[in-house]
Amino acid sequence: MWPVFFAALRSYAPYITLPFAAVVGIIGYNLENWISDKYTPYNKSIQEQRTERLVEEERLEAAQNVEKVETVRYKASVLDTNLSPSLQ
Repeated sequence: MWPVFFAALRSYAPYITLPFAAVVGIIGYNLENWISDKYTPYNKSIQEQRTERLVEEERLEAAQNVEKVETVRYKASVLDTNLSPSLQ
């Protein structure tokens, strides 16, 4: 009797396991929905984060360059810079 039962079980295994797996899957899916938090916070895309970082770095670099600029000092008066040769 047992060999016939196991032979039938072996040949009909997909028909037996598929409904069992479906029931287990449905129970697990609903249990997960009941337990878990479905809220996913918004995150900017990687490309947006990269462009913002690059803009921020450029802004900081420009601010540092402004601090390093030396003052312009004229050695001669402004009116003497473009004198024609006849006036010199």
